[in-house]
Amino acid sequence: MTAHSATATRTRTRTGGPKDDGPKIFEHVMGWTLVVVIAMLVAQLGLL
Repeated sequence: MTAHSATATRTRTRTGGPKDDGPKIFEHVMGWTLVVVIAMLVAQLGLL
């Protein structure tokens, strides 16, 4: 094994996707906010 291949196996290549270390609580709150807004819309339209 060469030094380059040993280094390449330890590092992760970033592809521009979402970061793994983002604010999880913000995503959680925004998800529940979306659920509540959709529930209110469904109730207002009388679809329930």
